[in-house]
Amino acid sequence: MKNILLAALLLLMIPVYAKAQSADAIVGLWLNEEKDAKIQIYRTGDKYYGKIVWIANAYEADGKTPRKDSKNADASLRNRSIINMVILTDFEYDDGEWEDGKIYDPKSGKTYSSKIKHKGNTLDIRGYVGISMFGRTTVWTKAQ
Repeated sequence: MKNILLAALLLLMIPVYAKAQSADAIVGLWLNEEKDAKIQIYRTGDKYYGKIVWIANAYEADGKTPRKDSKNADASLRNRSIINMVILTDFEYDDGEWEDGKIYDPKSGKTYSSKIKHKGNTLDIRGYVGISMFGRTTVWTKAQ
């Protein structure tokens, strides 16, 4: 009887484990569409975040000064480094999508509402203002 209860409990846990596995499918390293940045996506609690861990041309023209967030609308943030900058924030997994997050574009200094769809070795990341119909999708590729 004890073994039957244990087996039943394990069977009940399979859907919970499967959902956690699919929710974490985006965790890892991704190259942006232009292949000039590598973003590490990670989970904190039940939310997902992404930070830039590598960029091409990591230094200013002098070859010594790390590139800064010079286009940020908030002048107090313009001196922060692009490397280790968190650009994906507060994504929540729901029914095969990561929703209700924000994406920051350091190239423009703008932040957009965003959602993510995982498709094998790619992520479709939709940034938008207001509703998702008024936005743009970028495709990131799993980094090797």
